[in-house]
Amino acid sequence: MHHRGLPLTLLILMFINTSEETCTSRPHITAAEGEPFYLQYCPPTSEDENETDSIKWYKTSGSRGKVELGSSSSPRITLHGYVLEFWPVELDDSGRYTFQMGNYSYDWTLNVIGRSKDSCFTEKQIISKTVEVKKSLQVFCEHNYYQKVVNRTSLYKNCEKIENNKDPFLKKNAEFRDQGYYTCVFFLPHNGKLFNVTKTFKITVIKDRSNINPVLLGPKLTYVKVELGKDVQLNCSALLNEKDVVYWNFWRANGSDPNVHEEEGIRIKTSEGKWHASKILRIENVNENNLHFSYNCTVASEGGIDTRSFILLKKEDLVDIPGYVFTTGMIIAVLILVAVVCLVTVGVIYRVDVALFYRHFIGRDETLTAVVDEIHSLIEKSRRLIIVLSKSYMSNEVRYELESGLHEALVERKIKVILIEFTPVSDFSFLPQSLRLLKSHRILKWKADTSLSYNSRFWKNLLYLMPAKMVKPCRDESEVFPVLSQS
Repeated sequence: MHHRGLPLTLLILMFINTSEETCTSRPHITAAEGEPFYLQYCPPTSEDENETDSIKWYKTSGSRGKVELGSSSSPRITLHGYVLEFWPVELDDSGRYTFQMGNYSYDWTLNVIGRSKDSCFTEKQIISKTVEVKKSLQVFCEHNYYQKVVNRTSLYKNCEKIENNKDPFLKKNAEFRDQGYYTCVFFLPHNGKLFNVTKTFKITVIKDRSNINPVLLGPKLTYVKVELGKDVQLNCSALLNEKDVVYWNFWRANGSDPNVHEEEGIRIKTSEGKWHASKILRIENVNENNLHFSYNCTVASEGGIDTRSFILLKKEDLVDIPGYVFTTGMIIAVLILVAVVCLVTVGVIYRVDVALFYRHFIGRDETLTAVVDEIHSLIEKSRRLIIVLSKSYMSNEVRYELESGLHEALVERKIKVILIEFTPVSDFSFLPQSLRLLKSHRILKWKADTSLSYNSRFWKNLLYLMPAKMVKPCRDESEVFPVLSQS
C-alpha cells in the first residue's frame, strides 16, 4: 500500500499544478442553459490517499433536500474526483452543490439562467474591457478548462461572424468603430455529440488619456512696450503633446519683415509625461513697420489649435502719468500731512483754551440739568403739593415744578394736592385741565387783605388737609402751635 500511495500523490500534485487556474473559487456561480459546465475544487497539498478515496458530491434543493450525486444520477453529469461536469447544464440544475472529502466540505450556489433567443450571448456573463484609442486591442479565444478538447473556435462581433479572421483571436490598434460585443464560440465533442461554450467580451474604446488639449501659457493678447532701434524677443510657451507643433505667424500681405526671425524651439518632457515647449520670435532693430502689427503664436494638434497674439507699441504710445502731475500730487499730499500734524500738535498743547472757547461759542449751560434733578428730589420727598394761584407765582420758571408735581399726585398718586386761590384768577386756561378734577374741599380761598389769626377757618382747613404729625408740648401746654409738614 505504501508503494501505491506515492505515485497517486504525485499524480494529485501534478493535477493541482495544471488546474490552478480552472478551480471554481467563487461561492456564487452563474451558468448559461445548454452549455457544458463544471465545478472544480482545488485541494490543499497535504491530502493523502485515504481522504482522496472519500470524495463525495452532493446537491441540495428545496424539494428533495441533500442528495448524493453519482454516475447514475443523470446521464448529463459526470464525476472526476475534484471535478463535477454537466453535459450540458439545464435550468433544473440550479441549487447548492457540496464537495466533501473526509471531514472537510466546500459549497457552491449555482444559478442557471436561460439563453436569449435573440442574442448569441448572455448579458450576465459578459467580461468588460476598456481600451484607449490607437492602443492595442486584443481578444483571445482561449478556455482554461476545455481548451484541450476544443474541436474548433469561431469569433463573432455583435453576433455576426468575423469571416476574415483565420485565427481564433483579434489583435489590432483600437479605433472607435471597434467597440462592441465579441463572442468566442468553442465547439466541444462529447459522447458523439457536439456542444458549444461561449465567452463574450464587451469592448469599450475611449480617448487616449495620455493626451491633453494643448494650451498656450499667458494671456491671449499681450502689448509689448519697445523702443525704436532696439531688439526685442517674444517668447511663446505651450503645454502640449509629443506630436503637437508650435509656430509663429508673422507674414504680411506684401511679404515678411526682414528683421523678424523665428528661432528653433525647445521641448522639455515633464514628470507627468507631458511636454513643455518654448519658441522665440526675435525682432532686430525695431522700426515703425513693426509697430501695431499682430505677431501670432499658434499650437496645433489633432483636437484643434490655440493662438496667442503680441502687439508692439512705442513707450510714448502707452498712457503714463505725466511727470508734472505726479510731482504736484506728491507735494499736495505732503502739505496735507504736515497740516494735519500741526493741528493735532496745537490741539494737544492748547486743549484747555480750545475747550473754553467751544463752551463760550455754543452757549451751553450744564448747570440747568442739575436744577431739574433738585426739583425731582424735592417733589419725591413731599407728601403734599400746595399750589398758590397768584400772578407772580404762575411764571415760566415754575411751570416745570407744577407739571411734575401734578404727575406725581394725579398719575402716580404719591402726594396730594392743595389748591389756594390767593388772588382771584379769571383765566385758568394756562393751568393744566387736571386741576379741575380736584375735590372742592381741597380748594381753599384767601379772602382777607391781611393775615388771619390761627383760629380762623382758613388755617384750620389748611391744617386739616395737611398730614398729621406728633408734636411735643411746649412749656405752656395750653398753647399749641400747628406744625406744617414740608411741602
